[in-house]
Amino acid sequence: MKGCVIHMYKIAVIGDQASIYGFASVGLDIYPVDNPNDALRCLRKLSESGYGIVYITEMLMSQMGEDVTPYRDRPLPAVIAIPGAFGNTGYGMAEVKRSVERAVGSDIIFSDSDDNLIGGEETE
Repeated sequence: MKGCVIHMYKIAVIGDQASIYGFASVGLDIYPVDNPNDALRCLRKLSESGYGIVYITEMLMSQMGEDVTPYRDRPLPAVIAIPGAFGNTGYGMAEVKRSVERAVGSDIIFSDSDDNLIGGEETE
């Protein structure tokens, strides 16, 4: 197309080998790391290398602590927690809640008043 520029962002996955190796089979770039310091160095490098999305296993992201916050606050790359091979820690869902609260000013998805709702209908 004349005059149309299409930019394709790359997608990366950071985490332990057991949790991330399968992502390579669908074309994502994988970066196996064993500790939060290596993960932070990797995230820093990826954020400067044209990546649009960086997935990090929940366990690793929770170990990275506040060091990951500046990257989560940027528009690109989107830094997203995903469950690892050893299960869901709940960290990813807590991050979704935090993002929603920051965006709209209150917890509209996970509020206590919704605890008794199933499929939009109130239960007893």
